[in-house]
Amino acid sequence: MAAPFRTYLDLTNTILRELNEVELTSASFASSAKGIQKLVKDQINRAYFDICNAEDTWSFLALGDPANNYYGNTTIDTVAGTRWYNFLSGTSNVTTWYSHVDYNNITLTEEGISGKSAPYEIRKLHPVTIEYWNKHYAISEATDKSDAQNYGIPQRIIRSPKNDKFGLSPIPDGVYSIYFFAYNQPTELSGQGDTVVFPQQYTTVLLARARYYMHQFKDNISQAQLADAEYKKGLRNMREQLIEPFPDSMVDDRIAVV
Repeated sequence: MAAPFRTYLDLTNTILRELNEVELTSASFASSAKGIQKLVKDQINRAYFDICNAEDTWSFLALGDPANNYYGNTTIDTVAGTRWYNFLSGTSNVTTWYSHVDYNNITLTEEGISGKSAPYEIRKLHPVTIEYWNKHYAISEATDKSDAQNYGIPQRIIRSPKNDKFGLSPIPDGVYSIYFFAYNQPTELSGQGDTVVFPQQYTTVLLARARYYMHQFKDNISQAQLADAEYKKGLRNMREQLIEPFPDSMVDDRIAVV
């Protein structure tokens, strides 16, 4: 049975064969590639990132399966009196942050929190910009905090300007679990055995994009246009198969014969 993924070496050699150039081996891939071979390696990564950057919510970049019964694949617990939380605990490096967080589907719940029992507080958090929060809620919440240490059950989630953390409004008055969907950043292909994050059936889209860049380099405009059309068609198919929503209604077009 064929492997579910194609390696960086295999993808590179596919383009090299099409260009009638010398292929690389597993031994020569890292240290002996030169000229056009190095360029093809670069364009494979460029094409790979083009696909990953084409959509925020590719299923193959999702962090994992939904946790428990809530809409989200990761969770963060709040601390009483603390407004701001890192999406990814323990890091301030932009290269390690999530590539995308779904702000429209963030759930707060008390279920699973020690000392809490049914009925639990469960609600969707409404996303707001930090500008909107500053205009409508910041002063009153700051007054509540400084004067009476008066907190509450969060109703809104605030997006920070750097998008590395989120804020809760009002400030939490206790421990709650915040569930959300997060998506990983793709990792640049480096070693000859590295593989892309999507199944083999979609590597034709990556190859079309790499072919487009190589034909541009060689000033073969007609072939570049053909490769670009193939890439765009393949990308549409990926969207339809991997992220298009299910229909919310069905139509029966059968004709009743009386």
